[in-house]
Amino acid sequence: MTGGWQPIGQRAARVGLIGLGAMGRNHLRLLSAREDAELVAISDPLPEVLDAATASTDAKAYIHPQEMLVKADLDAVVIASPTTTHLTLGLAAVGRGIAALIEKPLAATTAEADGLVMASAETEVPIQVGHVERFNPAVLELGRLLDQGWLSTVYAITSRRAGPFPARIRDVGVTIDLATHDVDILSFVAAERPTRVSAETAQRVHQDHEDLMFGLLSFPSGSVGMLDVDWLTPAKRRTLTVVGEEGMFELDYLSQRLTFTRSTDTSNPELIGGYAPTFEGESIDLPLASGEPLAAELDAFLTVVREGGRPIVNAEDGRWAVFVADALLRAARERRTVELDEVVAR
Repeated sequence: MTGGWQPIGQRAARVGLIGLGAMGRNHLRLLSAREDAELVAISDPLPEVLDAATASTDAKAYIHPQEMLVKADLDAVVIASPTTTHLTLGLAAVGRGIAALIEKPLAATTAEADGLVMASAETEVPIQVGHVERFNPAVLELGRLLDQGWLSTVYAITSRRAGPFPARIRDVGVTIDLATHDVDILSFVAAERPTRVSAETAQRVHQDHEDLMFGLLSFPSGSVGMLDVDWLTPAKRRTLTVVGEEGMFELDYLSQRLTFTRSTDTSNPELIGGYAPTFEGESIDLPLASGEPLAAELDAFLTVVREGGRPIVNAEDGRWAVFVADALLRAARERRTVELDEVVAR
């Protein structure tokens, strides 16, 4: 491996794309339309899919991604292949000095994620992890308002990420594939990382892995997080609720809607007919400029490729999400609360 990676400056980045599944096709659409990037190579194991993709671009087709990484002249690569391929392909990319955007989860296991973190650190080649929800306009506004002090204390964070079973996911379960999103977001909202976790899982329709997980995360400040993740709900649901001293934020990732409900004074209730009315606070819709999170994610990645600096979600962030997901699975398997420092010690 070579060290001393350097950003490319202001010229258009030469980008490769590995994988033409659901996320890969979205990357293809966005990369093909960018003026600051040239999509020069695409790899996918299905010839008919690959031919269709390259027919509309000037990119060269490769059946084998390792061949693409060796032969194509690349500044950067987007790895949108199955999770179990991320380690091998990520190592191959950074070993050749190619900046990598690796779709979440970073890897299938913590040990594999460790390998990618170490490789990025040793080569100085940046790895950005595709935790796309970090670039959702509603999440960005929520983070800004929390930084402004709208909630002086966060009591609880509840996340729901549910939907129908995706036939494409065979190599990992719902915890590694989906809950890694929410582990990252809850740590971002709490502005700290959890210290212990507990969980329950179930396997209903998936042949090999869990397709439902309820998890609890305990943070050093006393904030508590709850994860509700499944592949069993017949319609997509993507929501986040943050309850604190001054009120409650409610966020819908899909509609990019953010509301705030103010807390009310419950110490001096007004009695009506001898009974106190409900203490329901006033809710307001917060204005947002809508945008496509994946496009913003690519903006951030290509900025690092051109100018250098730390990716907004780097390999260590991605590794942490996988680490906590592994701990949640362990907690469910062993039917106990798992202290995260205990896992580190082992």
